[in-house]
Amino acid sequence: MGIKDQFQDKAQDLADKAKSAMGGAKDEASERASQAQDQAPDEAQRAAQEAQDRFDRDYDA
Repeated sequence: MGIKDQFQDKAQDLADKAKSAMGGAKDEASERASQAQDQAPDEAQRAAQEAQDRFDRDYDA
């Protein structure tokens, strides 16, 4: 095996590792986005409830 072949093999290994890392990063980003979407309605509902509570307190006094 010549030096050229060794460099090509190494380049291919690095390319494969980079592809694998990109796939993992995409999966992680997708999971985080999904979790953020799951939390968003809860936080919006909590904020609306707090606003309603403040409104009720202001008019109860």
